Amino acid sequence: MTDRHVLTIDPSTGAELARYDAMTSAQVEETLAAAHAAATDWARVAPQERAARLTALAATLRAQAEPLAALATAEMGKPLGESRGEVEKSALTAQYYARTAPALLADRPVELDGTSGVTAWVGQEPMGVVLAVMPWNFPIWQVMRAAIPIVTAGNALLLKHSPNVTGSALAMARVFADAGFPAHVVSVLVVDEPAVPETIDALIEDDRVAAVTLTGSNRAGAAVGAAVGRAAKPSVLELGGSDPFVVLADADVEAAAAAGVRARFHNAGQSCVCAKRFIVHESVADEFTRLFVEAARALVVGDPTDSATTMGPLARPDLRDALHRQVRESVAAGAELRLGGDAMPGPGSFFEPTVLTGTGPGMPVFDEETFGPVAAIAAARDDDHAVELAGATIYGLALSVWGEPEHAVTVARRITSGAAFVNAVTASDPRLPFGGTKRSGYGRELAEAGLLGFSHSRTWWVATA
Repeated sequence: MTDRHVLTIDPSTGAELARYDAMTSAQVEETLAAAHAAATDWARVAPQERAARLTALAATLRAQAEPLAALATAEMGKPLGESRGEVEKSALTAQYYARTAPALLADRPVELDGTSGVTAWVGQEPMGVVLAVMPWNFPIWQVMRAAIPIVTAGNALLLKHSPNVTGSALAMARVFADAGFPAHVVSVLVVDEPAVPETIDALIEDDRVAAVTLTGSNRAGAAVGAAVGRAAKPSVLELGGSDPFVVLADADVEAAAAAGVRARFHNAGQSCVCAKRFIVHESVADEFTRLFVEAARALVVGDPTDSATTMGPLARPDLRDALHRQVRESVAAGAELRLGGDAMPGPGSFFEPTVLTGTGPGMPVFDEETFGPVAAIAAARDDDHAVELAGATIYGLALSVWGEPEHAVTVARRITSGAAFVNAVTASDPRLPFGGTKRSGYGRELAEAGLLGFSHSRTWWVATA
């Protein structure tokens, strides 16, 4: 590993924000050693005490909300209101686990019918150091939704965040320290891009790393999944998504169109769980499209620090260029451009809110994950056709179905996904497990699953007579 700098760039202007010294191999080793020592000590702290510190974490997040939000907005371009939402959601998650973790981590007695003289129970024990490889699209929430349950379970977190949000990564570690968590329970690795694959592989192979969680692309997930397989270590992978938003003939079309615009263009469409493919019954497709295009046209694209802005830039120029390629190739394949379709002039990585109709399998906007403000609308002849189109994807993260509730649930049961939302926009909630199926990954974050997923369940059998 060579001495290099990691740069962060403001995607709304293209200006450099900061540069950070990339760690040498020796510094990575020092950070891992410190995290391993911290994990050993932290595991000895009672679950009740670990959970109690989450109340201070929630308070610290709220006290620092403005600078944290400003940093996230500067580094990846989302409107300030959305960045503030990340901070608040993280605080609510800390409070949720403060209330629930002690009971979830408590020993669970097991009655052994027909066996006398034995006391048995199942206990939860920490694993050790968990390596977390995180993406840039939710610089605060993405880290916290993994870190809070992992640390509460008694582990230490070793965070390798995306380079373009390095400042946010370092800020997350400081928040835990400011909230009174022991040093090195949350640590950050600053690694320059060329050294990332080699560094991650070496860490996964190292016996001091007990488990891995990754949120990111399918390419990154395949590499990490292969490495953890060779090392025989637990892992959670939350990968890409091409979530279907299904509008049935009996849906409230006005409500569905309004919700669909929020679901597609939140965070400038840069979310695994954003609605991406809009599959609409042909009897209501014209009305839905008209309403959807009107609402998308009304979005205010611009400076993410301006309170009037509803959509900021894409996080990097290469993401904008990749999205532009997907749109061009889809139009060439027969899709109709109803709105937008191009990068916006001037500085920054802005892309027009874009709507395509007449889409379907064989087009990039339908087959690939579109990580940006592009909505692909397809008309379905009937429920069977809607199910077929919704399932025509390698992904299976989340699903939104709009219609009469019983009808919508029946249709949703026929489509594979990690979560199904009826007459609601897909979202993550600390009280519910979050994760995917198919090429969208495996394992679950949040709720009980997120806490126990990085705990060892230990069986105890004590002969008392």
